[in-house]
Amino acid sequence: MNDPLSDVIALLQPRTVFSKCISGAGRWGVRYSDFGQPSFCAVLEGSCLLAVDGQEILTLEAGDFVLLPATPGFTLSGFEPVTAERIDPKVTAVPTAEVRHGRRGGRPDVRLLGGYFVFDSPDAALLVSLLPAQMHVRGVERLAVLVRLVGEESSELRAGRDLVLTRLVEVLLVEALRSTSGEDAPPGLLRGLADARLALAMRQMHSDPARSWTMAQLAKKAALSRSAFFDRFTRAVGLPPMEYLLAWRMTIAKDLLRHHDFGLAEVAERVGYSSASTFSTAFSRHVGQPPSRYARERLNIASNAQ
Repeated sequence: MNDPLSDVIALLQPRTVFSKCISGAGRWGVRYSDFGQPSFCAVLEGSCLLAVDGQEILTLEAGDFVLLPATPGFTLSGFEPVTAERIDPKVTAVPTAEVRHGRRGGRPDVRLLGGYFVFDSPDAALLVSLLPAQMHVRGVERLAVLVRLVGEESSELRAGRDLVLTRLVEVLLVEALRSTSGEDAPPGLLRGLADARLALAMRQMHSDPARSWTMAQLAKKAALSRSAFFDRFTRAVGLPPMEYLLAWRMTIAKDLLRHHDFGLAEVAERVGYSSASTFSTAFSRHVGQPPSRYARERLNIASNAQ
């Protein structure tokens, strides 16, 4: 049976990672504008403060890992009050050497590895919306090892670097998401998977998206009444069950249209529609354009990028 978390990572298609070392000492602070791309930060030594817009201020310590799936504006700083230096990551080039903030000489108070991922998937916004806005992980040695490997690989021009980085980033994302799953997570995919009964239904949807699922069938898989299943799923995932299923089917359809030479009838069958016309109607309503036009535009974008 399919694992929804693996499905999400596979369809996000992380392909590139940019990373840099940051250090700070004394009075220092830096304010980053909202970025949109998923980013991460790992504390290599020392400690500092992280204030992400809309979230509680965190004290970061050595070994901590933070993942921001959509990266709103945030401030990194020491513990003394300071007017933060402003940086817009959308226009500022990624530095190749370590960036030092605050006092220039002597041992830093904190050293971090910060970076961001680029996703190939045009559905990244939808999938990221199923994840918590801020994921803070502490004391997970596997993540620390992976971050160190990403840092080493990104700073060296060795053969196979891009392939190795892509694979490391995939594993890094999975480990970060695994480490933050739980019933205390905000509504989204991770909280849904942390609920054993809901996870059974979600795995069924991912395993067989072409099946004509009904609310009653999915509720039965979760061993819940229809009303209890609907309420519990909606609270945990943030979407009603059939809306989640529709979004997942359309995500798969986009991937098939983008990467495979399938006709509309075959795509329709693979995502649970009895005919190309009913699929085309549903796709147009959900995506805002017919599947044939979507496929052509994506083909043109891919051709122009080459």
